Amino acid sequence: MREKIWNEATPAERRLAGLAVNPAAPDRLLLRILAEGPPAARMALCGDRDLSVPVVDALVSHSDPRARAVFASSPHADPVQRARLVDDPEWLVRAHLAEGPSRRLVTWPRPLPDEVVVHMFTTYENELLGNLYRQTSPGLRRRMPTHPEAKVRRAGVGNWSALSAHVRAALLADPDPGVREGASSYVRNEDPSWVERELPDHSCHARTHLLMHCALSRAVIDSVLTAPAGKEDRAMIAHNPSLPPDVVVLLAGDNDPHVRETIAGRTDLGSSERAALAVDPDPEVRLTLSVHPALTESERAAIDYTVPEGGDFGPQPAWPRDPAVVRLNALSGHPLLRRRAAADHNLPPDLVALLAADADHGVRVTLAQNHPDAPAALLLGSFLEYTGHHRADLLTRPHFPTVGLAAHAEHEDPAVRALVARDPEADPELVERLTRDPDPAVRAALTRHPNLPAARLAELLGDEELAPHAAANPALDPALMEELVETTC
Repeated sequence: MREKIWNEATPAERRLAGLAVNPAAPDRLLLRILAEGPPAARMALCGDRDLSVPVVDALVSHSDPRARAVFASSPHADPVQRARLVDDPEWLVRAHLAEGPSRRLVTWPRPLPDEVVVHMFTTYENELLGNLYRQTSPGLRRRMPTHPEAKVRRAGVGNWSALSAHVRAALLADPDPGVREGASSYVRNEDPSWVERELPDHSCHARTHLLMHCALSRAVIDSVLTAPAGKEDRAMIAHNPSLPPDVVVLLAGDNDPHVRETIAGRTDLGSSERAALAVDPDPEVRLTLSVHPALTESERAAIDYTVPEGGDFGPQPAWPRDPAVVRLNALSGHPLLRRRAAADHNLPPDLVALLAADADHGVRVTLAQNHPDAPAALLLGSFLEYTGHHRADLLTRPHFPTVGLAAHAEHEDPAVRALVARDPEADPELVERLTRDPDPAVRAALTRHPNLPAARLAELLGDEELAPHAAANPALDPALMEELVETTC
């Protein structure tokens, strides 16, 4: 929707869209853009910045459902303000609210208020609820299986494996038939006879799910071992927690290294099998085995494994972790275990300091991406080193530095040169020079710098490529702001 609107916008409308995200633009002008501006400017205003309460007040009752929808899923908006659209009359708006900010922009968004999430579970169509869990607070997720509202309990059943026997029994006897059916489906998954009856005889998603996650009868296991429906069947049952010990032993010696690799990660692996897999000819098998929780540090060190240099080191959810295990991993000689520890959002200060100086690139970047107190030097160093998919997420961390970034103006990497735009002390002459950089992203970033000389800023308002960024510059003359609104609205 937004891409189409932008592609159809005129240069003047795109320039006004830049003004709509200018942090120095007064509410008076933002309200004018919201009320009278072209669609491209409204979309930018509603989706690409935070908004004051008066502007949100006007937005939630705006006649354009597209504008409300964009705000409903904005990563910049306070969830409490987004939640004001919970009962919007347009399905499109409610769908955007339930979907939340794009996964491309926010891995784990700030949660909506608990009472709003409950209201959505109890009043929204089921088709809209698939991603609502991402926007549910940890506290509500824990309470869902015992919540007074039946539809909330239905959603809470999905955490079956983590529920106590008492809560499971209550859900199986729940007065709501939907809750009972949801709970019963998990019980059926634990019934080998039912799984045997329901197991498709051909490769498909349902067969994969049953073989990997549900209780398997001996007849099903034997059929996979002797006459699999697909070449991945053995690897699938190798994941299954119900696999009996003799089959674990058998698959530890399977001809397929993928099967052996899966078996190597099982916590119920016997000592003899661990010893055999530690010297497996396949490097991936040895690597998987090397992080087995039953191994001592000396046993790990004796394994010939290689940890890949690269990786997609991005933000991870703040799942509860055992502090004792986290500390043990942080002190391990194995980089993969230290990477696991580095992902803990509650890592204590002594371990933050230790892992920030770790020799492993993956440990340092994982810590930078996930810990709220990751130090500035670590964040900048990680950005300079890491070029993976989640690199830009580092710029959102609270302690990412600003002062001194102008020192990187000559860096060969355009993304690093663009950091100069974050330095409030960057020399105006340098800023102006970088608005002529060969890379378009660098030109755009520096055009927004408030130290850009006024003459160059005014010049760029007439440049079709950079005009939207010039209009977004907070140093833009208020009189020019007024003029842009008057000539385009």
